[in-house]
Amino acid sequence: MQKSWIVAVLLCFFLGALGVHRFYVGKIGTGILQLVTLGGLGVWVLIDFIMILIGNFTDKQGQPLAK
Repeated sequence: MQKSWIVAVLLCFFLGALGVHRFYVGKIGTGILQLVTLGGLGVWVLIDFIMILIGNFTDKQGQPLAK
């Protein structure tokens, strides 16, 4: 099932440092890394946020997020 774009954007914006948006799309390994590093000290979260906004962020299976 395709994951929602808006849910990913909101999770990344509000809980990005905890990697919640990555857990949502099924990327558990990198979600744990973001949790441990607080989103790569914010840099990783910012990159993910921009990638989600422009539509280049995918779920674990490589599927684009549904808008």
